[in-house]
Amino acid sequence: MFGFSGEDFYPGGSLYPNPKEANLFLSLGHQAGFYYPLPKRSRVSVPFDFSGEWFVQKPKTTIESLPDECLFEILRRLPVGQDRSQCASVSKRWLMLLSNISKNEICINEKEGGDEGYGDEGYLSRTLEGKKATDVRLAAIAVSTASIGGLGKLSIRGNNKSECGVTDLGLKAIGCGCPSLKSLSLWNVASVGDEGLVGIAAGCQQLQRLDLINCPTISDKSLVAVAMKCPNLSELSIESCPNVGNEGLQAIGKLCPKLRSVSIKDCSGVGDQGIAGLLTSTSHVLTKVELESLTVSDLSLAVIGHYGISVNNLVLNCLPNVTEKGFWTMSNGRALQKLKSLTIGSCRGVTDVGLEAIGKGCPNIKYFQLRKCPFLSDNGLVSFAKAAPSLENLQLEECHRVTQFGFFALLFTCGAKLKVLTLVSCYGIKDINVKLPEVFPCVSLCSLSIRYCPGFGNSTLALLGKLCPQLQNVELNGLEGITDAGILPLLESSKAGLIKVNLHGCVNLTDKVVSSIANLHWSSLDVLNLDGCKKIGDASLKAIASNCQVLSDLDVSRCAITDTGIAALAQGNLHSLKILSLARCASVSNKSVPALKKLGRTLVGLNILACDRLNSSTVIKLLEHLWTCNILS
Repeated sequence: MFGFSGEDFYPGGSLYPNPKEANLFLSLGHQAGFYYPLPKRSRVSVPFDFSGEWFVQKPKTTIESLPDECLFEILRRLPVGQDRSQCASVSKRWLMLLSNISKNEICINEKEGGDEGYGDEGYLSRTLEGKKATDVRLAAIAVSTASIGGLGKLSIRGNNKSECGVTDLGLKAIGCGCPSLKSLSLWNVASVGDEGLVGIAAGCQQLQRLDLINCPTISDKSLVAVAMKCPNLSELSIESCPNVGNEGLQAIGKLCPKLRSVSIKDCSGVGDQGIAGLLTSTSHVLTKVELESLTVSDLSLAVIGHYGISVNNLVLNCLPNVTEKGFWTMSNGRALQKLKSLTIGSCRGVTDVGLEAIGKGCPNIKYFQLRKCPFLSDNGLVSFAKAAPSLENLQLEECHRVTQFGFFALLFTCGAKLKVLTLVSCYGIKDINVKLPEVFPCVSLCSLSIRYCPGFGNSTLALLGKLCPQLQNVELNGLEGITDAGILPLLESSKAGLIKVNLHGCVNLTDKVVSSIANLHWSSLDVLNLDGCKKIGDASLKAIASNCQVLSDLDVSRCAITDTGIAALAQGNLHSLKILSLARCASVSNKSVPALKKLGRTLVGLNILACDRLNSSTVIKLLEHLWTCNILS
């Protein structure tokens, strides 16, 4: 048999030149004409060269030895789905090759269904933060999401300190593998430049929202690419990007006809030309404009006032070069007829004249917030209120020239329409006794918030009680000058029933106030915050337990409550109580644990932070018992 050289078995002559050695490799079976290998596993698993008397081992050849060009041709012929995901897990090299294969480069047999497996819906959302934000993870996302609906939203929050963070390579992988991407947010990614965002623009032409926050290496080149490739862009937010300037914004305005919202903050390269380019080209669709910490001048506000015919939400913060003339010109442009929400902060150009012009030129304003406007006085505030017939929500913060007279004049002027009034850190308001004329009460005001206005005292609160009988939400924070005598008339005058009461930091209030709230508003009270009211103790908890059956949120942190009050609270019918805060209550001890366990049947949140008389072992047992409750300790 070893001398057989016929073509039926081995056409190349004798299989072994030395037949004597044949029995080392082959063994005859029981049937003539067949041969069988040895039953034992061969010790050598590599190819052999039998040209000589003894074999010679050749080096092993694997697919990894192929160059990238060949592997690319192989991998692009894989069907979209599990096969591609499995191949991506072979090595980092395969993963990066697969992630850089675009949809147009995938070669699929028509019998396999064409592009049906490639997801274009774009409903999947992914967020990468900190150390998890790497190119490898982005490549994996690009490969894995294609067959399960397509990536629709991607947020990357880096830290600008990681050496292995996201780079252009990772974004280019998303651009190749995620054509359905509609929303992209980049935060603190200094290693990403124009090349990566250009890759996104080229591959993700369905992009509708783009957020760039603290991306110092991204420039106008990226925005121009987005403008040219992504005509569906409707929301743009750029913050702390010093290399972004007028050219990029002008391209966006010219080539993105669907742009509805734009926010530009702290971009030193942006000037009047960029803002003008945005507004003049998108005047019919742009509804929200936010400008903050920019070096723009009065010209930008004039453009807004002339071209902002669709703007209904306008935010202007920290514009040091804008003067009174800019606000006056903006308001007299007569384009802001649809404006409903206006926020102005840290703008020295806001004066009485400018504010009155805003009231006249923007007649449909419902929400108005003014922050840190040092030249605004009572006259400007009242003039604005008279000229703005639709005003419903007014917030004043650090407007120190507004006094008590302007405050009450505002209530008289807007008494039939104003629903929400907020004052924060307005030091010009002083608690003085004034005689008010006989007027109809402010029947529309349902929410009143006075925070950290040290001059706000009992006299002002007593007058408010007479003027505002429909209050439902009352927030009085950090008013150390008010006592029971001032707040009781306000609480007792509410005919609609109080729903939320926040008395945080009102250190001179006593149990008498809480008892009044519990007795008068037990059927409506939902939230009660007494944090820092040092004179409020167990009597208040007993009144709450007896009356407030619909209360869901109670905060008695830093109050004078003890274990007795907690026990009384547990004996009440507080079946709706979901959140209880007892932080820094020095008199609450381990004796309160049984009561807390009983209250915990309905609680979803319990704050016992810095309760020093609750030892650690007791807290651990409480955590084990209230395993469905989120406990902060």
